[in-house]
Amino acid sequence: MKVTINNNTQDTVSTTVAALAEELSLPLKGVALAINNRMVPRTDWELTTLQENYNIVIIKATCGG
Repeated sequence: MKVTINNNTQDTVSTTVAALAEELSLPLKGVALAINNRMVPRTDWELTTLQENYNIVIIKATCGG
């Protein structure tokens, strides 16, 4: 299915947010994710299903100053 991740259209076979996180090799900590402008708590990633044309924003925390 096609989804938009950080303004880039991408094909994925993942059906849940947790599977997408694994597919994208996202770190276990320091990541926030929103679907269609709604934050998805990490505790809900296993239960949150993905659908065609979802707009996903992934934010990774960085160190520095």
